[in-house]
Amino acid sequence: MTVAISTPSLSKSTDPIVKPDSNTNENINADINDSTNESSDVPKGALHGIKVLDLSRVLAGPSCTQILADLGADVIKVERPKIGDETRHWAPPTFSDDTSAYYATINRNKKSLTVDITAPAGQTIIKQLIAESDIVVENFKVGGLKKYGLDYDSLKQANPRLIYASLTGFGQTGPDAARPGYDYIIQGLSGLMSITGPSDGEPHKVGVAVVDLFAGLQLTIGIQAALLARQNTGLGQQVDVALLDSALAMLANVGMNHLASGKIPPRLGNQHPSIVPYQVFAADKEAHFVLACGNDSQFARLCDVLSVDWHTDSRFITNPDRVAHRDVLCDALTKRFAEKPRAYWLAVLDQAGVPCGAIHNVAEALAMPQAQAREMIIDFAAFDSPVKALGSPIKLSASPVSYRIPPPRLSEHTDSTLINLGYDSETIAKLKADGIV
Repeated sequence: MTVAISTPSLSKSTDPIVKPDSNTNENINADINDSTNESSDVPKGALHGIKVLDLSRVLAGPSCTQILADLGADVIKVERPKIGDETRHWAPPTFSDDTSAYYATINRNKKSLTVDITAPAGQTIIKQLIAESDIVVENFKVGGLKKYGLDYDSLKQANPRLIYASLTGFGQTGPDAARPGYDYIIQGLSGLMSITGPSDGEPHKVGVAVVDLFAGLQLTIGIQAALLARQNTGLGQQVDVALLDSALAMLANVGMNHLASGKIPPRLGNQHPSIVPYQVFAADKEAHFVLACGNDSQFARLCDVLSVDWHTDSRFITNPDRVAHRDVLCDALTKRFAEKPRAYWLAVLDQAGVPCGAIHNVAEALAMPQAQAREMIIDFAAFDSPVKALGSPIKLSASPVSYRIPPPRLSEHTDSTLINLGYDSETIAKLKADGIV
């Protein structure tokens, strides 16, 4: 797809410290996106006019701020001088300009500012930016920013409208609050791994760091709720999201099954705990597909396709019956599906209205015509960037997402950000010489 190019324009402020008035209306930051200079024929994003300071690193926090950026927010990503976000170095693979694929996953549409927040001069820069920001996103350990004067209690005094979004492993409260959080460890602690993997094998993690991504989505929802609440109160608040809480919530029906029965849910591999047949089967040549009969009528149609009368067998008439006799039924289905190619089964099952689908590898999934039609792969070649990325799944009719900036080079926007704050070239040069930026 073709992406719109925006050219930053720099404006020098005579007062580098802007402290928003808590009595002003929601348009207080209406001018903050002037620097993006978006074309007038491009619809404004849903979050146009919202300014975000991103102090987060790695995956969970940055995944949230990328969503906000895709929706039109002006996001400044703060990174360590010379080092940057750890994921810049998580390679291979990389694109041809040495941008790591991992970093490119969750850092488009952001500006890169390098600042040493451990230095007083660096803290001053951050506080100046926060004073004119709507949202701060951080994923430091609980209390980690307090020693720099960058915790919520310190900052809300200067900017009462500030929404301060904190993403940690275990949350701001509780006996484990001080512990660091890692996706893999939380997958284990939360019970998620206990229900993932083959029934007769060891627990498995999910192939993607889903807990980080779950938490990033929850943080995004919390931030948007806080923005709406601010319209009524004029005040910001802290948004507290934890990896563990997010993972526990995503146990969903499996967690609820335990609460309802008191039983510990087993690991079922590709089977479903409450629906049969609802699992993976192999056709000939080990071509796998998913069969998902969610109700009795779909099972009856499956039986018609197979020319069997199993839907009238007392062991299989209802879904609870089929769950009780899972092994017998699924063994019979396994033998039948092995008789013909996957393409045959998918065609006849689909024609009969029986839910099914091939199991693709990643290349096959991204090459699907449906994925292409939904613009789920984007190309930043119009920016002379070699990066391709996964697109946003959010489709808004009036204020669509846009892809304005490819994943930035380290410190790419440091000078322009400082100039906008009122710093002159001599001061910027000294900050660089001192290792502050």
